[in-house]
Parts: sequence; structure tokens; C-alpha cells
Amino acid sequence: MAFIDTGGSKSSSFQEGSKLYIALLTLVATLGGLLFGYDTAVVNGAEKSLVEFYIYKENGGNYLFDPNTIFTLIGQYRMLMVIVLYLIFAVIGAQMIGLFGKKKGSIVSAVMLGGLTIWAISFLTKAIPALSDVEEMKNTADAVKGFVIASALIGCIIGGASAGFISKSLGRKNGLFIAAVAFFVSAVGAWRPETFNVFGTLPVYSFVIYRIIGGIGVGIASMISPVYIAEIAPAKVRGKLVSFNQFAIIFGMLVIYFVNLIIARQGNEQWLITDGWRYMFLSGAIPAAIFIILLFFVPETPRYLALKGKDEKALSVLEKIAGKESAKTILSDIKSTLHEANAPWLSYGFGVILIGILLSVFQQAVGINVVLYYAGNIFRNMGASTDSSLLQTIIVGIVNLTFTVVAIVTVDKFGRKPLMIIGSIGMAISMIALGFTFYTEHVGIVALIFMLFYTAAFAMSWGPVCWVLLAEIFPNSIRGALSIAVAAQWIANWIVSLTFPMMNDNVWLTNIFHHGFSYWIYGIMGILSAIFMWKLVPETKGRTLESIEELWKKKK
Repeated sequence: MAFIDTGGSKSSSFQEGSKLYIALLTLVATLGGLLFGYDTAVVNGAEKSLVEFYIYKENGGNYLFDPNTIFTLIGQYRMLMVIVLYLIFAVIGAQMIGLFGKKKGSIVSAVMLGGLTIWAISFLTKAIPALSDVEEMKNTADAVKGFVIASALIGCIIGGASAGFISKSLGRKNGLFIAAVAFFVSAVGAWRPETFNVFGTLPVYSFVIYRIIGGIGVGIASMISPVYIAEIAPAKVRGKLVSFNQFAIIFGMLVIYFVNLIIARQGNEQWLITDGWRYMFLSGAIPAAIFIILLFFVPETPRYLALKGKDEKALSVLEKIAGKESAKTILSDIKSTLHEANAPWLSYGFGVILIGILLSVFQQAVGINVVLYYAGNIFRNMGASTDSSLLQTIIVGIVNLTFTVVAIVTVDKFGRKPLMIIGSIGMAISMIALGFTFYTEHVGIVALIFMLFYTAAFAMSWGPVCWVLLAEIFPNSIRGALSIAVAAQWIANWIVSLTFPMMNDNVWLTNIFHHGFSYWIYGIMGILSAIFMWKLVPETKGRTLESIEELWKKKK
């Protein structure tokens, strides 16, 4: 029986084909996930150094701003923020046309453009706070801080929104190659943003631009890596193999946590502020180079080859994946779902698009990347030193990796929905409790336990399983629409990461909630995500990609 069969039948094609070949292809594709994790988490160890080197220094509760650069810093921040939002608008506008068609999409885009322009004028003309207004200047500087730390996520939005077009027009393999090159360029540029500053900005914004380039690679890989795996995986182990991409993401994060700690121990605190953080970013060039080399040795996916009419090449890959007896049947099944290769994205109704978007938004709205990007900051708020905070961050990474393995082992046994709902409840309890530990100023070991419990709940559910669902639910003929969900995910990620410093370090909120306010917001999102999974998301365990497509046809 072919692995692309009907309904949820059990396929034996994994035994018929080459397990080793499938494993090797999966391994190479997951390097995109590893670089995803590596590139997004590297900022965790560098966050404090970047702030002190580029934005402001903190000394005993006093905030020191360089009067010679602070006004230029804020002015260029506002200009770049506007440029960035227009870039994001451009890719989202294109998505609206793909979603609603040229006429309706253009109207929606025009309304969005008008609103953005009104906001941009107000934002650019707003007076910059005086240095004497310390609280307002601090709040503005924290907005700049969020922009710098979360800058890679801007590229993730652009890359994620563009990934569907890249995947369809250039192929899954070439899309991963573009991502790998972007990772490499970003690592080198962020290492010496002053040296490679060809943008006419302050060095900090040269750094930001190189991080955006890396983010574009992350955004592309975040969609194409799981899609590549899903398109070469047999149905009965697809959930497990796609989950390995999330495992690779978490493993990449854990690796960079160790790398950051090793680099931080090569010098004192001042060396870390001036030079140490640079080597943290440069280290990413090594896995990026390895990824580039390995991609020369992997094939394009059979589904993409069939989409482009390259049946002989598709058959050749399928023979290695599923065996010669099944390959022709599988190719026939694939081609039967490609008759609407250029189908409008709403061909299956808005339901599949909405579920994809909400899956993506909730994955970020529960606050996971606050933990992953700002763990060092959180632990310092608990009273830990820089060295101790990096060690505690490694503990978070180990828990994350361990419970991701739990998801990999159970996702094809227990199903997607049970894991997601249990994870949502666990995250909600943990975040609400963590908020109370900060609010009551009891932030010792109990707060660490709640953070680890939260990380475990996410890692066994929304971390890997969300990507499994996203890779499964979009039909072949509108697979490019997945880019809307990926873009929504990165927009949500950016908003959460951008606003966390504003909420967590805001003087007024800190005086009232003692850093606990933001965690309650994420706890509420955990509750809403459980309700969403329970009410709206179908179970896809054991179904082939083609049978899932039939499910959406019935719901039209």
C-alpha cells in the first residue's frame, strides 16, 4: 500500500522504502530548524550587552544615556520602524491579494495602507523626550531596546510571508538554500556591524539590518523545512518526522545557550559588553556553512517535482522513499490532487486559513519566546548574576529539549488535539502562577519551577505539534497559503517580543505589579488557546495529506 493512501489507513510503505534515505533527508531539512533555533535564541545571551553597548547603562537604579547619540538613536529608530512596517505591509498586502483576489485584496490593502500612513505621520512627528524626563526617556529607550532585540523577527515576518511564493516558484530545496545563505550573511554582518555598515545608519541599526537578513532566513526555513519533511514522509510517521524539525529548533537553542556561556566565560563583564557578544553571533556562520554544503546533496520533493511536471524525477525520488512497487501509485495519487495547482487560496473556504492563522498566533501569544529570548533578563529580575542566569537558561533549554522528545514519541500515538489542549492548560497555570510569584515578590526557586513547568508544557504540545498541524492542514493546491499562517506567527512573535520590555520594564507597571503583569496576559492566552483547540481544530492523526484535503472539501 502506498504511503499516500485514502482516509486514515495504515501504510506499510515506510518498510518498503529506504528508512536510511528518509532519515538522511529529514536530518538535512531539520538543519533549517536548527539554524532557526540558533539564530533566534543567540540574542538571549547578548541582550544585556547589546543594551549597555548601544542604548543605555544602568547603575544602581539610575539610567545613563549618552547625550551625544540618544536623540539620533531615537530618531533613526522611528524612521526605521516606519520603513519596517511599510515593508511588512508590502508582503501582507500581497498576501491579501492572494487570499481575496486582486480586486477585494487591493481594497483591503488600500485601507491598511491608509491606516499605516496616518500612524506613521503621528509617530514620526511625536516629540522626543527631554533628557531631564528620565522616566519617559527610559520608556522610549525600552521601545528601542525591544526593536533591537526583536529585530530578527522583522525579517522572519518578511521571510515567512514570502516563503509560499519562494517554495512554489523556486522549489522547497532552493528555498532552504536561500535561507542558509541568509543565515551566513547575518552571522558575519552582526559580528562586525560597524565594519560592514553600508547603510548610512548608526552601527546599532547596521546590526539590526543584518539581524533582519538572518530573520528572513528563519522565516523561510520555518515554513519550508517542515513542508519538505511532510512531503517526503510516510503518513504514519509524518507527525514524528515533522516533530523532529521542532526538536532541531530546540536543539539549536540549547547549543547556542552553551556557546553563549562558553563565550561569556572567556572574559570579564566589560569584555562581554564590548566584544563577547560579537562572537556569539559569529558562531552561527559555522552551522550555516554546513547547511549550505549539505543542501547540494538532497533532492527536490516529489510533490514539487510533480507540480512542475517533472514526473520522471519525482518517480525516482519516490522509488527511494517508498520502494519501486509503490512509487507509481503514489505519484498517481499526488497528481490527482494537483489539478488545481493555481487554485485561489479560498478554494477550500476561509476555515482552513483561519485555523492556520489562529494556530500560529496562539503559539506565540502564550509567551514562549519571551522565555526563550529574555530568559536571562527574567532570571536577573529574580536576582541572578549574568553567569547564573546563563546557566539557568541552559536548564530551560534542557527541559525544552526533553519534553520535545515526549511530543515526538506521542504525537502519532495520542493525536494532535489532546497534546495541544493539555499543553495549553499547563502553560496557563504556570504563567498565572509565575505572575503571582513576581507580584508577591517571592521569586526564588518557586518561580524557576513554574518557568520550567511552563517550558515543559509548551515543548510537549504547541512547540512541535503546532508545526505538524500547519504542515498537514493546507491542501496541496493551496499549499502556498501556509505562508499567511507563517507570517501571522512571526507578526505575533514580533509583537510579543517587542512589547515584553515595554511591559516588563515600564516604571509604572513595575511599581504596581513587580514584573508580574505580562505573565498574566500570557496565562489568559493559554486558556483561550485550549478553547480554540477543543472547539475548532480537527484531529489529523493517521490521515494522509490527501485525506485531510478531502476533509476541507466536505466542510466547504
